[in-house]
Amino acid sequence: MKLLTTNYLTCAIKACRTSPLSFPLHFKDAELVQETLEANPTFIRNILPRIEWPALVTTATELGFTTLPPTKPEGDELTDELVAELHTLLVETQVISGKLVCGACGHEYNIHEGIANFLLPNHLV
Repeated sequence: MKLLTTNYLTCAIKACRTSPLSFPLHFKDAELVQETLEANPTFIRNILPRIEWPALVTTATELGFTTLPPTKPEGDELTDELVAELHTLLVETQVISGKLVCGACGHEYNIHEGIANFLLPNHLV
């Protein structure tokens, strides 16, 4: 599961849909792997407006990436160095195993071999 994907995920439980705490989901016991891929600065610059920056900063900080600016970079603030760092974080970094945890209800979604299981038991649907 690439970190870019987690910027679009929220808790699947109905009761959490209205809670601001259900996004972003928080990693627990995450095992990370980095795969070197060809950089595509155009992709990073085009995807940036669609990124929820506070959620990305929270996720990055929880996983030990602490060099992101607190506010979304715009214009001249988006340097080639920052684009390269975002490429590494969003595209090259993958979570192989661990859990995604909802901040509202505490439900844990297991991640196994890079795939998160969002199927809910019947009592939570």
